Amino acid sequence: MSSENGRPDGDAEGAPPEQLALIRESVRQAGTPRAKPRTWRGAALAKDRPVARVLVDKGVLHLDRYFDYAVPEELDADAQPGVRVRVRFGAGRHRVREGRREGGGLIDGFLVERRAESDYAGPLAALAQVVSPERVLDEELLGLARAVADRYAGSLADVLQLAVPPRNARAERRPSPDPQPPPPAPGPGSWDRYEQGPAFLESLASGGAPRAVWNALPGPQWSEELARAVAATLASGRGALVVLPDGRAVARVDAALTGLLGEGRHAVLTADAGPEKRYARWLAVRRGSVRAVVGTRAAMFAPVRDLGLVAVWDDGDDSHGEQHAPQPHAREVLLLRAAQDKCAFLLGGWSCTVEAAQLVDTGWARPLVATRERVRAAAPLVRTVGDQDLARDEAARAARLPTLAWQAVREGLRHGPVLVQVPRRGYVPRMACAACRAPARCRHCAGPLEAQGSDDLRCGWCGREESGWHCPECGGFRLRAQVVGARRTAEELGRAFPAVPVRTSGREHVLDTVPGSPALVVSTPGAEPVAEGGYAAALLLDGWAMLGRPDLRSGEDALRRWIGAAALVRPQPAGGTVVVVAEPTLRPVQALVRWDPVGHAVRELAERGELGFPPVSRMAAVSGPGEAVTEFLRAVELPARAEILGPVPLPVTAAGRPRRPGAPPPGEHWDRALIRVPPGHGAALAAALKAAQAARMARGGNVPVWVRIDPLDIG
Repeated sequence: MSSENGRPDGDAEGAPPEQLALIRESVRQAGTPRAKPRTWRGAALAKDRPVARVLVDKGVLHLDRYFDYAVPEELDADAQPGVRVRVRFGAGRHRVREGRREGGGLIDGFLVERRAESDYAGPLAALAQVVSPERVLDEELLGLARAVADRYAGSLADVLQLAVPPRNARAERRPSPDPQPPPPAPGPGSWDRYEQGPAFLESLASGGAPRAVWNALPGPQWSEELARAVAATLASGRGALVVLPDGRAVARVDAALTGLLGEGRHAVLTADAGPEKRYARWLAVRRGSVRAVVGTRAAMFAPVRDLGLVAVWDDGDDSHGEQHAPQPHAREVLLLRAAQDKCAFLLGGWSCTVEAAQLVDTGWARPLVATRERVRAAAPLVRTVGDQDLARDEAARAARLPTLAWQAVREGLRHGPVLVQVPRRGYVPRMACAACRAPARCRHCAGPLEAQGSDDLRCGWCGREESGWHCPECGGFRLRAQVVGARRTAEELGRAFPAVPVRTSGREHVLDTVPGSPALVVSTPGAEPVAEGGYAAALLLDGWAMLGRPDLRSGEDALRRWIGAAALVRPQPAGGTVVVVAEPTLRPVQALVRWDPVGHAVRELAERGELGFPPVSRMAAVSGPGEAVTEFLRAVELPARAEILGPVPLPVTAAGRPRRPGAPPPGEHWDRALIRVPPGHGAALAAALKAAQAARMARGGNVPVWVRIDPLDIG
């Protein structure tokens, strides 16, 4: 073909048949075979390290290993460790041609390592394609993903799907900004309200790695305090990572960091940013252009360079638990990162979880708290309304709202907005002593007792029937369902205060802020907006709805949600008042009155240690159809001191209702077994469950069996 045709020499489109035949004949007679993309038949291999070790994107446990592929010479430059590749997977041993395996479907993967030789003795297939030369997976992130997969009995491919966002070509082509020099160390600011606060910042700024559990004082200063901890870490030349429960909290810390350090020093990683913008920000962190990251749950894997601080706020929030396999928790992932990178760790919140108390109890972290005088000066006045008060209250019987609550709302509306927290409905009641309200527990495994009929009691964990129950606390024999109390709604409050505007914040529409003018703000737990200048009062209704949840964490979670709402109220010296409708003798209510979440967590930890509950013990849940669960439990080789509780039937999921993690599909009947091991045996339990699940999948088991390590909801 002559140059007058206006086409390159290699373009045969539109050529006469004689020329096409001539081109084909010349290719056949060429000394070096011409490689075909994605098959590379006859292509020469790379001269240096011609073997690529690849992690294929197959999230099944029996394929949770690396596979070796040959590296064609034409892909040698781009096929570097950490890049995305495509490979042929699934070809049998008989699909060999010219000493190279062929066939199989194209599948994505990550190139993990280049090697001179393969451990596999047979013929290797060639890499089909290097998707991008961008190295998105380094040894540090790979090691973290492997540690998370082992801890949660999951596959490495599933963890990397959570850790590495999907590729966006336009974002990848765009260069990242130049890194900025370290900022100056910030002053202590409001950290001086805590006894060891300034020392904590000084240690971060000097390159230290302090580990602290921070019980934050009520009020809006927590976001600025987190920003100062990040700034102190950046001043030492290291990176920082902060994980928050939702986008509203991220926006507050983002604004605080921008006000303290200016634009361009941190990246925000949330799903709201969109795939292209989020991937561009992630690449800026991966390339070292940005050294600080603030984000929601998925940011726990952010590849921050020279990590100096990992921080998590409000670790008891359900949003920190990943819903996709293997369902890691942000707190546990950041603990792994702190140990792996030997960096500082900060776990903060208005409340305190039992896991946080355990970190302090074991000496792994130090408490970062304020004096009792400062706590009393910053917290609102908390008053309680119990069953006896309701029984004597004429207004409560008529209007289903106690007189004390009416008075608090009326007085608060004179000075500003009033928050009304109403828990969501739909909780299954558990049983408690009718006299002292102590939870009714199984005498064999200490699990929660549930009412199966009018008189039948059965353990929700091990399934044993309970007859002749009596309360170990007071000796009583009568039981009651713990979910009681009146149903109050925003409409009732609107009728009671017709001249006051009523705003609602909940699942359908969550408000971020409200003005400081008088108004009633009705919110579900966790959706409370921030009021300008703080709320004048707060009313926490239907406390039994949260205290009566059939879950080990019901008391801890109720206290966390109450404190989260009460922390938005003005301090007691400024007239702030909180009224909680719950029995005042209960431990979570007493902790709220004293504003002592740390003391509550410490007592909960001691009680769980005596009963063998998590987090002192490690626990796994195995759920699925009854026969499949029984067969799985027979096959698994558990550690010597493992204890199996159950199986017991799970509640049937109604059609159209949201499906909780581990719950059966709508209409199906599943069983669940709990496996408990003492401290120090958690890794052995996870390895045993992973091996049994992998063997089951390799045999082609089609009936689903779900394995969850440290589930958040165990009853």
